[in-house]
Amino acid sequence: MDGMEPQDFADVLKAVRSFVREQVVPREEEIEETDAIPEPLRRTSRDMGLFGYALPEQYGGLGLSLGEEVRLVFEIGYASPAFRSMFGTSNGIAGQVLVHSGTDAQKDAWLPKLASGEVIGSFALTEAEAGSDPSALTTTAARDGGDYVIDGAKRFITNAPEADVLMVFARTGGAGSRGISTFLVEKGTDGLTIGPFDQKMGQRGAHTAEVFFDGVRVPATAMVGTEGTGFRTAMASLAHGRLSIAAVCVGLAQRILDETVAYAKERSQGGKTIGEYQLIQGLIADSQTELYAGRSMVLEAARAYDAGEDTKQGPSCAKYFCSEMVGRVADRAVQVYGGMGYMRGVAVERFYRDVRLFRIYEGTSQIQQLVIARNLLR
Repeated sequence: MDGMEPQDFADVLKAVRSFVREQVVPREEEIEETDAIPEPLRRTSRDMGLFGYALPEQYGGLGLSLGEEVRLVFEIGYASPAFRSMFGTSNGIAGQVLVHSGTDAQKDAWLPKLASGEVIGSFALTEAEAGSDPSALTTTAARDGGDYVIDGAKRFITNAPEADVLMVFARTGGAGSRGISTFLVEKGTDGLTIGPFDQKMGQRGAHTAEVFFDGVRVPATAMVGTEGTGFRTAMASLAHGRLSIAAVCVGLAQRILDETVAYAKERSQGGKTIGEYQLIQGLIADSQTELYAGRSMVLEAARAYDAGEDTKQGPSCAKYFCSEMVGRVADRAVQVYGGMGYMRGVAVERFYRDVRLFRIYEGTSQIQQLVIARNLLR
């Protein structure tokens, strides 16, 4: 995508920055307690176009380039990760499936509704025994006349409880990655069941659940792309998503560091603020340096992606480094806070739990290592 006019994008960035810091951040504890995003925040997000920032303009999205998207996500990531999760899947791994592989009819039917926030999309790939290696998935889609019948189960599916449409990956052919196809499955289809919310360590307000398919019948026109291209579709969508996750990690690392510095300037010990002690300064300096590296890495990876120079290696490097980096920044924050950092109700304690997931989803750190190394060894 070409992106927006520079001044228009600057205006969007400024508006989102103000919204996140003035309206979302003050309600983080409410999100944590209620395990839900307050409706006024959802409504304003829709009005600002946040449900479609990465979707094409012709379908009502903002049509941002990836370079613009990551800069926007730096701002969105400053608040509770559940906030970004509300619209991240529609923009990212679910929406991108349609952008890259959907038919014109599928795009016309779903992208405008995803972009407006009228419907929520979900990406149903992971299974109990097909997580890090999705090519091992066992959910099947059997041809029956003009339909396909889907049977199986998915696990840890983000936004599944709220989803109106799921991008479902199922086996239509033989073993391995070449036998997988993608299907659009609408909420309410007979045989489709969504399990209860998963009870997670962190990221309350962002919901995941199991999804069950018991003879779910969809027309052949529900297939996205051609038969057997599902694995490739998933990987292309995940590469885009990995850069977006890296950008969230940068935004959240900035927030955690800001909380750390503010505390170090106000907390007194031994007659002076703890920020005056060199060992505390060392922790802060390490976090700032890693944050600087992560931001630079994401911006360069996004530039190379937009230029068509690298759509795989850069996203994996950035996701790997930034997800690990934000974990270290959160850990140092708890250390600077001391005992207070271990108390519920303190932001850095909540973020310490929230950030742990970034090293696991959309490809674990170990999977990123394999992607990076194998690309080089080829």
